[in-house]
Amino acid sequence: MTSQPRRALTRADVMEMADYARVRKERRAAVTALKRHRRLAVGPFATFHFESFETMWMQVHEMLHIEQGGEEQIAGELEAYNPLIPPGDSLIATLMLEIDDPARRERELYRLAGIEDAVRLEVGGTTVAAEPIEDEVARTTEDGKTSSIHFLRFPVAPAAAAAFRTPGARVLLGIDHPAYGHLAIMPEETRAALAEDLDDGAA
Repeated sequence: MTSQPRRALTRADVMEMADYARVRKERRAAVTALKRHRRLAVGPFATFHFESFETMWMQVHEMLHIEQGGEEQIAGELEAYNPLIPPGDSLIATLMLEIDDPARRERELYRLAGIEDAVRLEVGGTTVAAEPIEDEVARTTEDGKTSSIHFLRFPVAPAAAAAFRTPGARVLLGIDHPAYGHLAIMPEETRAALAEDLDDGAA
């Protein structure tokens, strides 16, 4: 039986930076491989990156490695990134709006205000509406421009979790925004990877 994934980072999970530097290349390669099955594009420029304990472990260590804030920085990084680890009854995703051309990106981000409230997951006849995860950054400005990055939670009820965990289940991920209406079928390898984010008890 597959062991349940970790649900939170603690101080004990944080390596000394000298030790991390020695294994950084190997750990980055492993997480990059992991992310391949946790990423799904919806439409031409919206990409969902589904987070996990491993991706947030790497994020915390990368921030500490780059900023070199030492012990004083650790608590803040744990506080910032623990909410992005799936808690067992939800999937967590970072939605990135990736538009290379700066002028077009500026136009689209104004058109897409409120996109974080227009995301849904469909599985087993159930629609799961995404919920924005609150943080200290305003994701939509007062003049109606949205951010290119959003953090979303998909609260999956037990029946939907059971359907999601079923091999071969048809899972759809969609955006219903008036300026961006797109739908994608989740590949089986992605569904299988994300099914591990849901506790057995949720199924």
